[in-house]
Amino acid sequence: MPNKLAQQTSPYLLQHADNPVDWWPWSPEAFAEAAGRGVPVLLSVGYASCHWCHVMAHESFEDTLTAAYMNDHFVNIKVDREERPDVDSVYMDVTVALTGHGGWPMTVFLTPTAEPFFAGTYFPPRARPGMASFRQVMEAVVDAWQTRRQEIEESGADIARRLAEAARRGPVAGLAANPASGVADELTPALLDTAVAGLSARFDAQHGGFGGAPKFPPSMTAELLLRHAARTGDARSLEMVTITCERMARGGMYDQLAGGFARYSVDATWTVPHFEKMLYDNAQLLRVYLHLWRATESPLAARVVRETAEFLLTDLRTPQGGFASALDADAIPPGAPAAKALPEEGASYAWTPAGLRAVLGDEDGAWAAEILAVTAEGTFEHGTSVLQLPADPADPARFAAVRAALAAARATRPQPARDDKVVAAWNGLAIAALAEAGALFGEPGWISAAEDAAVLLRDVHLVDGRLRRTSRDGRVGSNAGVLEDYGDVAEGLLALHQVTGDPLWLTLSGELLEVVQARFAAPDGGFFDTADDAETLLRRPRDDSDSATPSGQAAAAGALLTYSALTGSIDHRLAAERAVTRFAPLLSRDARFAGWAGAVAEALVAGPAEVAVVDSPELERLARLGTAPGAVVVTGGPLAAGRDKPGVYVCRQFVCGLPAYTAADVRSQLGVKVAT
Repeated sequence: MPNKLAQQTSPYLLQHADNPVDWWPWSPEAFAEAAGRGVPVLLSVGYASCHWCHVMAHESFEDTLTAAYMNDHFVNIKVDREERPDVDSVYMDVTVALTGHGGWPMTVFLTPTAEPFFAGTYFPPRARPGMASFRQVMEAVVDAWQTRRQEIEESGADIARRLAEAARRGPVAGLAANPASGVADELTPALLDTAVAGLSARFDAQHGGFGGAPKFPPSMTAELLLRHAARTGDARSLEMVTITCERMARGGMYDQLAGGFARYSVDATWTVPHFEKMLYDNAQLLRVYLHLWRATESPLAARVVRETAEFLLTDLRTPQGGFASALDADAIPPGAPAAKALPEEGASYAWTPAGLRAVLGDEDGAWAAEILAVTAEGTFEHGTSVLQLPADPADPARFAAVRAALAAARATRPQPARDDKVVAAWNGLAIAALAEAGALFGEPGWISAAEDAAVLLRDVHLVDGRLRRTSRDGRVGSNAGVLEDYGDVAEGLLALHQVTGDPLWLTLSGELLEVVQARFAAPDGGFFDTADDAETLLRRPRDDSDSATPSGQAAAAGALLTYSALTGSIDHRLAAERAVTRFAPLLSRDARFAGWAGAVAEALVAGPAEVAVVDSPELERLARLGTAPGAVVVTGGPLAAGRDKPGVYVCRQFVCGLPAYTAADVRSQLGVKVAT
């Protein structure tokens, strides 16, 4: 009998629709039910491609005895963190504050007024050393609720009050207001030098990336470093990106058969990934490798651009023209009995030497094992290995044939599930990457795919002038868009406008940014993550640092700056400056968590270049190949108005230099590195 999740659009919630747990979606009705019954709320937050979310679901939520206890003693609410990042953000702060760490699945116990009093992440079905079982945790909560309810309610209210106070102070604002901290509170070239010096001190020179295991792809940090290198000529910045990108692309983080990156590496060497493949990672990394190629002409970077773009189009594109959120980490192991098999992490991707020989024959199988670092001992679990490519093969044709054969064989295995909901923000990132890559690589199909995704966002996600967060199968969800949706979608539309010349996308991005300024603005010049008419939570979320994607504030600032450069709007530039300045303390202290804000700051310091190309296709391509930080390049619109002589017109901060009429002049003014 389906529970109350059966009509939801989230694939994650639908995965739990047949659980014996009587799940509710996040709603006022759920909390009213808890108040009416006089029981606490059990809030469970996860997402569709989360491995440990699946594990806990199988161990506990599919178990009839566990479900019966949950139904008797709690109102159970299931939340997809990707649909409700605001709910996730608020209660993740609670979980980290109470336990010292966070992650998913996240389990939080609330009063009927949504105030938290106990939190954790994954709980096993049976107790382990240092970890209580899920049943033990629930029984302790129930006992406390029944015997010390007033104390618990007071504790929940106190946690909620402290959370709200911390949000009002704000970690970034608090640093900026403290002169004794020694942390910068304004954006200057010297601050950006400090930020890059801090990154250099944390850089892993052997394996690339920053810090130790687990390692996440530093997409936004790489953009900061690439822009810093372009603006200052700093070779160290470019070297850090080059080493990191090469190590990631040659390791198990990168799918050597089908393209695309996994979410992160469990080790410091990029060898064994956490196998889920997220749209947001691949969209951002496509752009990073594109910009690395533009700065260095690296053949490896060019190959990764092409393969990652094809991965997006082949594996994540939806029938409606958008891009699905993720591919799961898990699949049924090859050869397992279908009736009894449970999904295992990485089952689609792992190989043994014998498995290679079975597909390729003895000679090619042995050669492939050497080339792809598949060992008898294994680099992963159960003696299997994740494919790597430590060096380019000496025989490219032979490798292409081997790769094709292995990809075809892998396609016959059970495949990871796909979370096919369309998230507005992540599609905005994909639109920007595909539009720009399509223009630089001469791939009109990529640009068309970006246009299709933009049309879907316009026609389905835009409702009464406001963005909705998600859709699925062409049906829009009910959850309001958050700041990152507006910022990233505007960024994507602005990139699409520059490539296609269609003024529609410039106009629509301007309308989205009007909503940002009217509905999300904070008194101190930054922005909240939710609109002023959004659902009231314990606090109004406001993320002051990047996570796996740019923070909403940094995304909005970047789009505001680009829109200003394209239209000449000083108001939009000032809004971008105010928002990015909030990140100055974090950039000074640890730029790993403010990479996109730093990239926007580099563009602010550099101009950015406002480039209009008039009647010169050859010079247009050169202009688009320029590395000038945050440059905008158009062939029409306000920047090109009143100019009729063929050439390239470059302005910065609303001040124009002499036109460039030759390739040499364009190369000099815009920092073009590519030879052709």
